[in-house]
Amino acid sequence: MRKKLVVANWKMHGNLASNRQLLQAYIAALSSLKQVDVVVCVPYPYLAQAQSLLQNTNIAWGAQNLSKDDVGAFTGEVSAAMLRDFGATHVIIGHSERATAYCESDENIATKFMQAKKHGLTPILCVGETLIEREAGVMQMVVGQQLDTIINTYGASVFADAVVSYEPIWAIGTGLAATSDQAQSMHEFIRSKIATLDNQAANSMKILYGGSVNPQNAVQLSAMKDVDGGLIGKCSLSAQEFAKICQAASECSA
Repeated sequence: MRKKLVVANWKMHGNLASNRQLLQAYIAALSSLKQVDVVVCVPYPYLAQAQSLLQNTNIAWGAQNLSKDDVGAFTGEVSAAMLRDFGATHVIIGHSERATAYCESDENIATKFMQAKKHGLTPILCVGETLIEREAGVMQMVVGQQLDTIINTYGASVFADAVVSYEPIWAIGTGLAATSDQAQSMHEFIRSKIATLDNQAANSMKILYGGSVNPQNAVQLSAMKDVDGGLIGKCSLSAQEFAKICQAASECSA
């Protein structure tokens, strides 16, 4: 059985004082959980703070994006090597909020995915469809195309030990989460697609669900066979709610 993984995505929230309070509350609430891995992805300026507070705990930390380049005249960019300097282990790739606001192409996202792998970071690749695409019944085709850009360029084997987060765009921040059956169906599709090309990679990769996860729906979502955890946005800003989600995932791992 794959160990569950719960990732906090703070997005553009926080400051030094509130972060300290939240991370200390995380540590207190999650220190006894052994059946689930926990990662918190913070804004770039707070990586040093996360490293300082979370080292020697059972909570890892990461970033919400990275550059597709190693080094160079790229004002405002942050490289994978820079993330590693601050002990980051994970990085979110291709979140729809970035893809939409900053026009990131599937090719750009694929390059970033490989940058993470190249530098020993675990990529958390976000995929998902819009409401119009789901209502048209083409959600698997849309998600499949997002995966194909990486597969066709680098091969399916690169998904070994990586993380894919299925985040239906219509559910992000709306309070309208996918049902557990909808999530399982898409997660099964994603794993099967990789398995037809590389079964070992499909079995070692983790597929998270993201999009309005809360303590109430986390139990049903975590119980699904191919749901290996969650990528949590709004509820990660509350230590109490985040801890309940992690607890639900932990109980389903036991």
